[in-house]
Parts: sequence; structure tokens; C-alpha cells
Amino acid sequence: MTAPRLFVFGPGYSASVFADLLRAEGWRVAATCRSEDRKAELEAQGIDAFLFDRGRPLKDARAALEGTTHLLVSIPPDAKGDPVLDQQARDLADLRTLEWAGYLSTTGVYGDTGGDWVSEAAWLKPTGERQKRRVEAERGWLGLYRQYGVPMHLFRLAGIYGPGRSAIDSVRDGTARRVDKPGQVFCRIHVADIAATLRASIARPTPGAVYNVADDLPSPSHEVVEHACRLLGVEPPPLVPFDQADLSPMAASFYADCRRVKNDRIKRQLGVALAYPDFRAGLEAQLAAGL
Repeated sequence: MTAPRLFVFGPGYSASVFADLLRAEGWRVAATCRSEDRKAELEAQGIDAFLFDRGRPLKDARAALEGTTHLLVSIPPDAKGDPVLDQQARDLADLRTLEWAGYLSTTGVYGDTGGDWVSEAAWLKPTGERQKRRVEAERGWLGLYRQYGVPMHLFRLAGIYGPGRSAIDSVRDGTARRVDKPGQVFCRIHVADIAATLRASIARPTPGAVYNVADDLPSPSHEVVEHACRLLGVEPPPLVPFDQADLSPMAASFYADCRRVKNDRIKRQLGVALAYPDFRAGLEAQLAAGL
């Protein structure tokens, strides 16, 4: 029997961890990239690689996608829209071997709730341009399911962290900051729990479904940095009021929204048991693993 084949548009941090999980199970994996150097890197790992970018669709989409049973889209929309939808929608609609497809979105589509909890049934009220683009991309992917039967699932991810991309790493490299904005909380999710959620969805496919992927403990960012410093045995950086922090426009934009994200659905419908239900568990596990 031929092994299932995952095709990834945009093998970034989360998508790569997921792909590695499936490869360990014997899956075949293909992915897109934007440069010849990255293509060579992927191929050296045993991944079929294909060039793709805005203005550069797959050269031979039928050949690249042939045999694909599962699809993951991890490329964010740009100012023109979703590049995968805009350039490959027809090819995906014609892909008869496809059993499951996932789109990695963001909990930013909910906008600011003043700290209230939101479920997947909440109205989408994005506050920034990047989040508005995500809402449009979600609509496009769900439209591909409704119109052509592409078995799409949406995953709204909270703030992603894990080895190489955590408060432990930022404390070690000296970039960690403690910014205080009273009442502000952020939701997070460990990259391994994202991969586990996607895997659980493959086992229990429900095309058209939307899932929040977040841990159990929304928290202020400065508490995460404090815990990382405690684990590393170093003094935390000074606590700076938000209005004096002199953040970049991008960094400040993350403080524009405050919400708590419910994760009941992935537990109830997919049977997900989070390996890292809060940032403490995730950071402690990273340190224990020597990462």
C-alpha cells in the first residue's frame, strides 16, 4: 500500500514540526519554497520540493500535487489576497485524491474582546489589516469546500512558541522584555500541540470545521518572561509600562487586542489532550530537554 502524502504550502515553524511528525510515521511529504537554496535543503531531508510564490505558481501543478492525500496551507495572505487560493484553487478543486486539508489561521480574526472568552462561534471583528486579510482568506478556503468539496479544516492558532522560539530563547539571547499593560493577556500554544491537533483532525476529519488551537492559561507576557528567567536562574529585565516601552509598530499591534480563547472543541471533538496546557509546562519541558 502506498504511504499517504502530505503537501505543504509554506513549511514554516509549525508546518515543519507537523510534517516531521508524519514523516516519522512513514508518510511522504512534499512542500513549496521560494528559493533554489531552500529547495535543495528540503530535498536533502527527503522532502519533494517545488518553487512557489506570489506571481510564481507551481510550474506543473498536476505533477507536483499528484498522489496528494493531505494538504496543509501555512502561507499567510498578502496585500493582494491569499496567494495559494489565487493561483492554485482550480488545481486543488480538481485533486480527487485529497482526503483532508487544513489552513493555519490565527485567533487574531476575533479582534479585541476586552479580555472576554471567545469560542469558534464568535463574530469575527479583526482590528488590523493583517487580521482582516486572514478573515478573507478563511472565507475563501471555506468557499472552496462549499463549492467544490475540498475537505478543508480551519485552525485558528494562538501565539506559537516552542524550542527555538520561546521566552527561554529570548532571555538567552538578550532580547526578552517585560512590558506591563494592566489587564492585558495573551493566549499561546506550544508547537507540538499544534502538530498533535492537526494529527487528531486527520484521524477524525470534519470538512468545514473550525478549531481554536490554544492552551488553557491566557497570561500577561511579562509573567512568561519572569518564569523563563526563574528557570534559567537569571534576573528578569525591568518591568516597563506599555506607554513607555517604545515598541515597534508591529510589536505594539499585538497589544491592541485582549481576549481569552476557548479550546473546548479540540478536546471534545478531536480528543486532544494538550501536552503543554500552559506556558510553565512548555518552558520547563524545553529546559529539561536541554533545548
